[in-house]
This record gives sequence, structure tokens and C-alpha cells, in this order.
Amino acid sequence: MTEMPVFEGPIFRPGDAGYDEEVSGFQAAYAHRPDLVVGAASAEDVRLAVEYAAAAGLPVAVQATGHGLSAAADGGLLISTRGMTEVTVDPEAGMARVAAGVRAGALIEAAAAHGLAPLNGSSPSVGVVGYTLGGGFGLLARRFGYAAEHVLAIEIVTADGRLRRQEPGDELFGAVLGTGGNFGVVTALEVELFPIPQVYGGQLVFGEPLVRRAVEAWRAWTAAGVPDELTSSVTVMRFPDIPQVPEPLRGRYVASVRIAYAGPAEEGERLVAPLRAVGERVRDDLRAMPYAESHTIHSDPDFPHPYAATNALLGELTPEALEALLPLAEPCVLDIRHLGGALRERGKAEIAVDHRDAGYAVRVITLDVARQAEIRQALAPWMLGQAMTFVYGQGVADLRSGYAPETLGRLLELKAAHDPANLFRFNRNLQAGN
Repeated sequence: MTEMPVFEGPIFRPGDAGYDEEVSGFQAAYAHRPDLVVGAASAEDVRLAVEYAAAAGLPVAVQATGHGLSAAADGGLLISTRGMTEVTVDPEAGMARVAAGVRAGALIEAAAAHGLAPLNGSSPSVGVVGYTLGGGFGLLARRFGYAAEHVLAIEIVTADGRLRRQEPGDELFGAVLGTGGNFGVVTALEVELFPIPQVYGGQLVFGEPLVRRAVEAWRAWTAAGVPDELTSSVTVMRFPDIPQVPEPLRGRYVASVRIAYAGPAEEGERLVAPLRAVGERVRDDLRAMPYAESHTIHSDPDFPHPYAATNALLGELTPEALEALLPLAEPCVLDIRHLGGALRERGKAEIAVDHRDAGYAVRVITLDVARQAEIRQALAPWMLGQAMTFVYGQGVADLRSGYAPETLGRLLELKAAHDPANLFRFNRNLQAGN
């Protein structure tokens, strides 16, 4: 029998006080139910937990915030990294070191104190490590590209129980970035920061009579060309009639255009004029804001809830594609993001993010799996593949849709070499034949 190591952090088993709280996360549709939880307090706790799991034949799950939970553990060992929250900013070097449990909001706040900004996503409650390991499509993605392209170093515990430091050029560096947790447990990242003290952004929200016109106007506007400094998306949805939603939006079917522009507010105002010309807005809060307030651009829900999603990466968003898509949008949340710009550029690290020629990402959030399939089928004539970072919900991922054949071949070889027992399997798992 494998001897249990002594951990600095707490451990939990089913039925223990604190177990349910430790396994819970942002995803409320399902949750991990492991046989053992290690509430890691340090990288050494993580290393000991992986070493113990490997010796005991226990598969390993990892969770910080539970936003990207793609495969729930039934048994096995869960390493909870939510307690690892150290952030260190080096303003002279323009970088930060973040531990495994750090949320985006904490990194933004720490960087903003020095007039700097990270390449975070839309929600401040998302874990920095999980978001970046998925690729990291951020608020200023067209200007700077994927957050994963700007990682300087990775500290990771691999299946052999070793804590390794990986830098660009090292064997696992590019493979870890873009594949979630397939190669181990990342205990810390070092990431670049950028001198962006403020941003121009917010939302233009149009009511039901103008939804189609607003979406078409946004499509034409992005297709005609906007500067790389401007990243935008449009979301079509019917807001639930619940207290968490601002009263003017409750129960309403709307199109919301989200704008993030790394440039002068005066130029931002000029750029968005064609969108304002669509007509009366239910909400118009575009403004220059401190980067620390950038989470208000999307105003993502900050409370746990059940969700699942699929996506399609399109080479272009044609009027015909919109005509096929919009009738299927309700009762889903339809989110279309403008790609291009720096997202097309590949860095030297060869991170595992493909389909760089995609111009748009269509994300559909719904628990209705049949509707997900129907929308993918409707978009098939324009679809290049899928972004693994935007596949939410349990089930086997179509890796052949997410990665180019040569990328997938490389990843499968590395997975077989570094995790032959598939210890790290509660993810978009790299398996031959998937």
C-alpha cells in the first residue's frame, strides 16, 4: 500500500467537512467527485500529490476556479490549486509570475499598480493558468495575439513527479500551451505585461427590432477592415428574467457589440460611428476606462451556473453564413468574435493553437447538444475547425477539428512519451484515435 505523504495544505475525502466546497467550481452543471482532494498550498504539495497518485494508480484532476471543467473526475485524486495565489510583478522587466490559483482580476490589479496590463480574457474570476493553457483569447487579442504566445516560462509537475521549468525551446513548452492540462500540473507561469494603463471600450446594446441589422452592420464593419488595436465581438441572446441581470435588460432579446480598443478615445469614437448609426441603443457605455475596469466590457456573469458550448472557426463571416446561423440562435447565447490581426502570427515557441487563418469564431452556449450539432452543420460550408478553448461541457473532444494533423501527431507523441499511463486525463484528452 502506498504511503500517504505529509502535505502542507489540507486533504479531503468524501463526507469530510469542506470536501464539497473544495470540489465545487464555477461550472454548476457537474463537478469533480474524487476519492481524495489535496488542497495544494505549494508546488511541493503538487509534486507530492502527483508522485503519490502515480504510485497508487490514481488518475489526477486539477482545478483552480472550475470555469473550464471539461471532464469531471469520478474517483481518483483532485489537486485543488485555489489556495496558490501568489502574484509577483517585475515592472522593469515587464513581466509577472503567477501561481496556479491566481485569478485574472488579481493579476490585473497587481499589474495596474505599475501602469501595466496582462493579456487577460473577459472575466476577472477566471484562473490565469487555465485560461493561458487553453491559448488565451483576450480583450486585445487582435493587437497582441494569444496570451500563450507571451508566456516566458512554465513551472510544471509532470507524470514522473518532477517539478520542471520549461522555457521557449524546451521540449514541452509549446505543447503545454494550447492543450490544457494534458502534460502535468502547472504550478506557476511567468507572463509578459504591456504598458496599457487604459482602454476605450464597453457595449452597444440593441433591442429586438434592431438585432439582425446590428449583427449585419458589425459583420460588414469588421469585414471592411478595422485596426488591429481594436478587438470586438457581438453577442445575441435573450437575457434571463432574474435579479442578477440589470432591470432594463431582463427578459429582452438583444444584440450586444463589445468593443476593446487600445488607442485614443477620440479615435475609438470615430471608429464605432458606423455601429451607432444602426439606431437607438438599449445601452451605450463606450468610454475611456482604466484597464482595471476592463471586465465591464463583457460584464460576464460572476456567479456559478450550468453551461455547455461548441464553436466553429470560420474563414470569413459571409451574409449567407449569418442567414444560416441567426434563425438557430434562440434560445442559445450566440457569441461571434472577430479574429485576425496578431492572432494570425506564430511565435517561435510553436504553441499548440492552430487554424490561424480563421477570421471569426462563432461560439454557441447551450445545454442542448442537438442544437449545438445543428448549428455546426449549418456553418459547415464556412468552417475551418474548432477552438479547443471554447469547447465547454463533458464529452470527448474532436481533436482532429482542433489541431492540424502535424500538430496533433507531435502532441500525441509527446503525450505517449511523458504521460504513458494517461495520468492527466480529465481534460480535452490527447488520445490516439480521438
